[in-house]
Amino acid sequence: MGKNIIPQARGKGGPRYTAPSFNYAGDTSLRPTQQLTQHQTGQIGGQINGQIMDLVHSAGHSAPLMKVQYSDGVSSLLPAPEGVKVGDKVFAGEGAEQTPGSILSLKEIPEGSQVYNVELRPGDGGVFCKTSGTTAKILSKTAEGVMILLPSKKTKILHENCRACIGIIAGSGRKEKPFAKAGNMYFAKKARNKLYPRSSACKMNAVDHPFGNKRSARKAKQRPVSRHAPPGRKVGKLAARRTGRK
Repeated sequence: MGKNIIPQARGKGGPRYTAPSFNYAGDTSLRPTQQLTQHQTGQIGGQINGQIMDLVHSAGHSAPLMKVQYSDGVSSLLPAPEGVKVGDKVFAGEGAEQTPGSILSLKEIPEGSQVYNVELRPGDGGVFCKTSGTTAKILSKTAEGVMILLPSKKTKILHENCRACIGIIAGSGRKEKPFAKAGNMYFAKKARNKLYPRSSACKMNAVDHPFGNKRSARKAKQRPVSRHAPPGRKVGKLAARRTGRK
């Protein structure tokens, strides 16, 4: 009788496959949407002022984070854009100044601007472009919504009330430095509780994986798996339409 394979154990969950989020700095979503009146903010048009109090490192995020304290008493943790420092002013709300790190709706941001932490739906806190060095570009505004260009070169039309941060996330050179040795990779993976090193399936024993045995590696034989196969057998090419060269 075989054993549960790694994807089965990951799907069940457990301490070995759970991210140590208690070691992370916190959530990096945009502050909740709310109607900011002039009486609340002291500014015309619902703008609220904020100040960067600190720049922090988080093991669970690839980009540096900034702690922002707003004038209404709300504090927020956001990915830091390039060029900001402790003490800089950032803004949020309707009619806010367009400085790096400020939060505005897409309808207020000019075409051609670089944005990050973009919402998919108004009020969801930000979904797109949250890793180091990433940014989206506002292409055009139509009756359907605002079209943005994602880092994948795909375009997407979003609601005009979706919010985003101005600028490019810092840390774009993170991938340029090589790990150089396995020990560095080990500690990088350990910070997020990732499996490292990974054993190839064909190097395992027969009880540990469907591909594991010492008879042959079966590299030349394509073996598609049924869409209705049980979890322990669903490895390799899953319900492939075709195999081999085109």
